[in-house]
Amino acid sequence: MKLVTFARANGGGSPRVGAFIKGDAQIVDLQEAHQAGWKQDSPYLAGVLALLEGGPSALDLAYETVKLAETSNAHMVGRDTVEMLAPIPDLPQIRDFLCFEKHLLQGFAAARKVRAQDAPDPEAALREMDEKGILAVPQTWYDRPIFYHPNRLNVVGTGTDIQWPTYSKQLDFELEFGCFIGKKGKDIPRDQARDHIAGYAIFNDISARDEQMKEMPGQLGPGKGKTFDTANVIGPCLVTADELKDPYNLEMVVRVDGEEWGRGNTSEMHWKLEDCIAHVARSETLHTGEFLGSGTVGNGCGLEQMRFLQPNNVVEMEIEGIGIIRNRIVGGPA
Repeated sequence: MKLVTFARANGGGSPRVGAFIKGDAQIVDLQEAHQAGWKQDSPYLAGVLALLEGGPSALDLAYETVKLAETSNAHMVGRDTVEMLAPIPDLPQIRDFLCFEKHLLQGFAAARKVRAQDAPDPEAALREMDEKGILAVPQTWYDRPIFYHPNRLNVVGTGTDIQWPTYSKQLDFELEFGCFIGKKGKDIPRDQARDHIAGYAIFNDISARDEQMKEMPGQLGPGKGKTFDTANVIGPCLVTADELKDPYNLEMVVRVDGEEWGRGNTSEMHWKLEDCIAHVARSETLHTGEFLGSGTVGNGCGLEQMRFLQPNNVVEMEIEGIGIIRNRIVGGPA
């Protein structure tokens, strides 16, 4: 099942929980269909987070509600007639990891070039960074799955315009895979981690690269390089884990204005999501609804190609079995 959160233009814009059907072109309004079939609302259908918190019985109810709507051919809306929000608009937490080695190798090489551009002698600066191992993949990355916390309040869905941050001249995208936690847990063994995954989504981690390069030497993470309004796109849906049987063999592609800029596969992940879950859950409780991003797939951002976004570009990301997120870049460098 592909769970979504949407807002109807004629319904005051209040969020509704739904499920994609008919090739993702239609959405079943789950609460409306449940009310029609059972003459009462269900607390589990108040939102996708409530549905996950309800556990297997709540998901069974959602499946039965979709079947009822399809049988009666009612309580559906066209996807193109509503506003799509992130599957869980008010996420309890986000963690973003670095799971793809190719991205790190290529990204760090490009990052050195970006930083060297601001030096009086860029070629000399680049040689110095190479000699000193500045912006090289650290050994820590090979020892454990490392992560940072994106701003959970800056999450938007497919179709929302991305606002160019006023302090940046180099805006970039990052094509990522990710999962939602479906079951609370602590000290979760790796071999049990898959049981805690509710489902999967696409993640576009929008990045102000020039600001990020200025911040990273401070060794506290990207900060304003990645935290600004509309910086985190998650969607278009939460594909439940039972539907996506093999999450580690999925084609990933990003296009800008219809032109393919990058392609990869989830099979290339050095650290799997199960590794990330087990690592985070050491002496820490993971809560239902939390989102874990994979980090960028190799060739999945403009930085790796020294090619950045321009105002009015449309960024489209697709992952096999999940769908497509599409967002337009608005505003631009001052």
